[in-house]
Amino acid sequence: MKKFVAILAATLSVSPAMAEDYPARTIEVVTHAGAGGGTDVTSRMMMLRSRRVLKADMVVVNKKGGAGVVAMNHFKQNLDDDHMIMTFTSGHAIQMAAGKTDLTLEDMRPIARGTDDPQIFMVNCEKSAYSTPQELLDGMKTTQIKFGTANLGDIDQISTYVFAKKGGLVQPSIIPFSGGGEVATQLVAGSVDVGVLNLSEASAQIDAGQICPMIILSNNRMPVIPDARTSVELGVDAVFSTIRGFVVPASVSDEKAAILENGLVEAMNHTVYQAYLESVGLDSTSVVGAEEWGAQITSMVSEMGPALEELGIK
Repeated sequence: MKKFVAILAATLSVSPAMAEDYPARTIEVVTHAGAGGGTDVTSRMMMLRSRRVLKADMVVVNKKGGAGVVAMNHFKQNLDDDHMIMTFTSGHAIQMAAGKTDLTLEDMRPIARGTDDPQIFMVNCEKSAYSTPQELLDGMKTTQIKFGTANLGDIDQISTYVFAKKGGLVQPSIIPFSGGGEVATQLVAGSVDVGVLNLSEASAQIDAGQICPMIILSNNRMPVIPDARTSVELGVDAVFSTIRGFVVPASVSDEKAAILENGLVEAMNHTVYQAYLESVGLDSTSVVGAEEWGAQITSMVSEMGPALEELGIK
């Protein structure tokens, strides 16, 4: 991890001096998702303008399997390739924290983040006993509340566990479902008291007044849900998001890394990519450079490892 931080510091210290004739060939963007999945779409939307900015062709290389492990192992086997980018997600962070891949933080160099979709605790607007974020937090101090998550051992369960632990709260009863859409449906039906969801997963029910977002596991509020409060505001330092961003091998030089970082950030700040973010309920704050992105990766992996062990999953 120290080497990862050193790489990040080196990236920040480099001026955007151009490495001559770089990129010199097609850049491969390695993803773990099939065509049409969220990670695949995010990668392709990034590539739309990045091709123009970097003046290089870019192609998606799908390496499906193992919830990201196959893609990470492919990346690990090609660490000398300075024309390879991997789309790194919260799922990759979980697999890395669980020790299911040989890839380490020290093998990667952060370039830029493309999406940041915070985990949000949401309640049924009509049936919930909790009408404010503080009431929900207070309820968790004394009551084992039923939380709906997408599967077990994923970011929903981990973030809920860490939030309760750091807040000195009663660990919720976790009821897993097949995905975020099913969690939202069951929350409306009253099968669970709280749903752990991303904004995009419950946008229709929020607009309909059926689901009310309460606690955002983030440092920053979200203007589209003004009544929700952040975990940090409520005194619980638990920050978790469904993330998608981009990394390259640690062997990539400072100059080349700066070219890629500047190119991807410029491309994702273009109106085309920004319109994509808006379409999935996000905004321009999703796009950040190597410093913030690298710090987030490090934080998530370091938080997830102990949580998985304590949950008996690692």
